[in-house]
Amino acid sequence: MLPSGRRIRILTAKVGLDGHDRGIKVISRALRDAGVEVIYTGLHQTPEMVVEAAIQEDVDGIGISILSGAHMTLFPEIIRLLREHGAGDIIVFGGGIIPDADIAELVKLGVDKVFTPGTSLEEAVTYVNSRFGLAV
Repeated sequence: MLPSGRRIRILTAKVGLDGHDRGIKVISRALRDAGVEVIYTGLHQTPEMVVEAAIQEDVDGIGISILSGAHMTLFPEIIRLLREHGAGDIIVFGGGIIPDADIAELVKLGVDKVFTPGTSLEEAVTYVNSRFGLAV
């Protein structure tokens, strides 16, 4: 639960070599329009860059978009680095073209929520608001 009056802070990023950024930009804007403070780090981020920015920005969560097929490498690396840097309380969620079997494995590894193509903006905003303790 966030302290009264404090906005949710979410870092969003495109990790890896995937250059398809329309989806993450649309999600970032929808979250911003819903009152979430969004820090969009842009394309071609490394897990190290994402974790460093998340810690520096004191975010509540990290939203990652991966369409490259590298989700089973990049998500776990971000979670490992967060834990290694004492920031394991930062919630990681994301989306992309991810098979159901991989989603189950990512959740076991610590990814809080995985969105797939067709997820509505309302569903993503509702998730962020409810996950971070705000009334929906």
